[in-house]
Amino acid sequence: MEKSADHTPITTHLLNWYKEHKRQLPWRETSDAYSIWISEVILQQTRIAQGEDYFLRFMERFPNVQMLAEAEEEEVLKLWQGLGYYSRARNMHAAAKQIVGRFDGTFPNAYSDILSLKGVGEYTAAAISSIAFNEPRAVVDGNVQRVIARLFAIESSIHTSAGKKSIAEIAQSLIAEESPGSYNQALMDFGSMVCTPTQPRCTDCLLQDYCAAYAENRVIDFPVNNRKVPIKKRYFNYFHIVQGNSTFLQKRVMSDIWKNLYEFPLIETLSAMDFTQLEQTIEFSDLFSGIPSLTIDHLLTLKHQLTHQLIHTNFYRVIIPENYLFASPLNAIKIDKEQLSSYPVSRLTDKYITII
Repeated sequence: MEKSADHTPITTHLLNWYKEHKRQLPWRETSDAYSIWISEVILQQTRIAQGEDYFLRFMERFPNVQMLAEAEEEEVLKLWQGLGYYSRARNMHAAAKQIVGRFDGTFPNAYSDILSLKGVGEYTAAAISSIAFNEPRAVVDGNVQRVIARLFAIESSIHTSAGKKSIAEIAQSLIAEESPGSYNQALMDFGSMVCTPTQPRCTDCLLQDYCAAYAENRVIDFPVNNRKVPIKKRYFNYFHIVQGNSTFLQKRVMSDIWKNLYEFPLIETLSAMDFTQLEQTIEFSDLFSGIPSLTIDHLLTLKHQLTHQLIHTNFYRVIIPENYLFASPLNAIKIDKEQLSSYPVSRLTDKYITII
């Protein structure tokens, strides 16, 4: 879509607003593509208030792509702990190795090369290209979708091809070619600070005169979202096995949530079970058969919400005799209890460790 004269005031107002109201954030103090990339990966599915601290810690530990590429994955995951969506960290680590291997450790400046990196999609590639290399590529995130859907009263759902195409074309048509990075950040900040999902600040909005949704008194109707995502329920039973000064951890290696993170030995069931039912399962027998005496305490019940999953969890502490030769569960490692905090674990497991 060609740039239209009708769109120019919107872009001008956004840029002027951004100059006055932009948030002071550490990744906005540089045009270094590596730093911008790290910030963009961290801020996916993460609030800025939380992401800023993680960004500073990552940049302190891995100030350049070479150091990130050379790090052990476990260290990267440990530093990421608490952010969730751990595939972001694994992909980022893999992409750093790609940059070292394919681009001699220099962050690529071509959009197609950036897009070829592990875990980098169109949004992230456009953000890096526009902010670091001044390339006029519009970004489209949730904030951008909302602002444009309201400004132009787009009736297509943001989850349909038609809706996505309309918003992407309009975002690109509005771009300030001389300062695409500022334009993209202005639009995202405006969606986050003014054109918010609920209770948008319409009465003092500088784009009020250009907003079709406001003119129709239908602001809350946009963006149209007709997708209903089913929530899968899962039932986890963790066993914090204690033997003297030792405990046991397993590494999740399957292609599932929390891949390559550590957890206590787990029995997952198809439905909720109390302990009496649980100890009748084959998995329980396999885990604890032959042990002469067990002390088992049910310490904690937690619900943990992920995007598409709700995990009902019981944590049991199991004390086994110190002198018993316990065969470690499959894939489990025996560690000193004091080492527990040094292993990367999910936020769910970390909640338990913090409480005990």
